Amino acid sequence: MNKLEQSIQQLSATLQLKSLNYHELFSDGLTPLQSIELFLQEQLRLREKRANEMRLKRSYLSARKTIVEFDFGFQRSITKEQMLRLSDCTWIDDAYNIMFLGPPSVGKSHLATALAYEALDKGYSVSFVTLDELIRQLKTAEISSASRKRINYHMKAHLIVIDEVGFLPVTNAEANLFFTFVSALHEKASIIITSNKSFGEWAGFLGDEVITTAILDRLVFKCEIFNMSGDGYRLKHRKSIL
Repeated sequence: MNKLEQSIQQLSATLQLKSLNYHELFSDGLTPLQSIELFLQEQLRLREKRANEMRLKRSYLSARKTIVEFDFGFQRSITKEQMLRLSDCTWIDDAYNIMFLGPPSVGKSHLATALAYEALDKGYSVSFVTLDELIRQLKTAEISSASRKRINYHMKAHLIVIDEVGFLPVTNAEANLFFTFVSALHEKASIIITSNKSFGEWAGFLGDEVITTAILDRLVFKCEIFNMSGDGYRLKHRKSIL
């Protein structure tokens, strides 16, 4: 490595720029300004790549799901066209919510995760959590730095996916924590909810009709609601050992 290359590396480190293989990056015939433009473009690409990787890591999303691989032939209560329209994610800019309601294994979490990945790919920050885990974090935020950090990230995200709402009953105190959380995000961020309960059943697992009404009032004010039906996909397509 000659002195010029050493100097460039030192300057790049000082400016917190990524070290590059300049011999591979630049080709003969480029003007000085073209070389600078190419260098900055590559730095920007690498910075965006690192930002995307960090957003994905912080999102706690499960394995990637896509709209294309979803079986709309099996789940006919929702259409591919509807999901593709939502995949532009412009609804996040207006803090709209989405709710997927229906029995287990009809594709609620798949579609919620697919839309979350679409949002990530478009530069939005996303956070994924089950309701059970969210309540645990809310209950321990004052004594656990990990829970407090996670709640802070939920609150700053452009989109939060709350999965498995209604799978487990919650106490009155926990329902109040959930209400406070939803209220804090109201018209500030988008929420995707997946639930195996219809709205009429929410009071049952939340344990309080007043709290239930207040939570739903905020969630559905600006919201696209999908009532999904049908047999469970996993049961229908179960795999056996023999």
